[in-house]
Amino acid sequence: MIPTKKEWIKALNDRHGIEFQGKISSTTVAVCGLGGLGSNIAIALARAGIGKLMLIDFDKVDITNLHRQQYKASQVGIYKTEALRENLKEINPYLETEAHTVCVTEENAKELLKDCDIICEAFDNAECKAMLTNLVLEEMPDKYIVAASGMAGIGSANSIHTRKVTKKFYLCGDEVSDASDGIGLVSSRVMLCAAHQAHTVLRIIAEKYEI
Repeated sequence: MIPTKKEWIKALNDRHGIEFQGKISSTTVAVCGLGGLGSNIAIALARAGIGKLMLIDFDKVDITNLHRQQYKASQVGIYKTEALRENLKEINPYLETEAHTVCVTEENAKELLKDCDIICEAFDNAECKAMLTNLVLEEMPDKYIVAASGMAGIGSANSIHTRKVTKKFYLCGDEVSDASDGIGLVSSRVMLCAAHQAHTVLRIIAEKYEI
C-alpha cells in the first residue's frame, strides 16, 4: 500500500529533521543527462525528498544502458525522460518532476535551467560537459553546478572524490579515467560518482560547503 503524503513527509522529517527536510523539499534540481550518472543522481535525490527534479535528456533507453543505468529491460526503446519519470514515481509518489526530451545546447540551456537552484551535469560527452559547465559559470552565476569527471574502469572506489573548484562549482570523480581506456564504464564506480554528486547537492542545501 502506498503511504499517504502526510506519512511520507513525517518519515522524511524523522530521518532528516524538519528544518533540513524543509530546505530539501523546497529545492529544484536539474539533472542534465539521464544515463549512468543522471539516473542514479535522480533516484538518490528522489529518495531524499527533493522538492522538484528537472529531467533533461534526448535519448531512448537502449539494452547497452541496462548494466549501469536505472532502467528496466521492459523500458528499452522508451525515452529516458519518460522511463525515469515512471521509475521515480514508484519510488517517491509525491515527487514533482518536469521532463524535457531535448538536447541541451548553448542556445536553449539558459531557458531550460532558469528555474532550478542547482544543476547536475551528467553527460557522457566531454565537449557537452565543458559547454554546460562554462555556460553556467559565465552566464548563470547565481546557480550552483555539480559536474563529474572520471568514473571509468575498475580502479579503487577511494579515488572518487568531490572537489570544490569555485564558490558554486563542484567536481566529482577521479578526474583522470576515461571510458575509452581499458574496461570502460562499470556500474558500481559510476554509481559512486553519482552518489558523490547527489550528496554534494544535499550538502549545498544544508549549507555544508566543501573547503
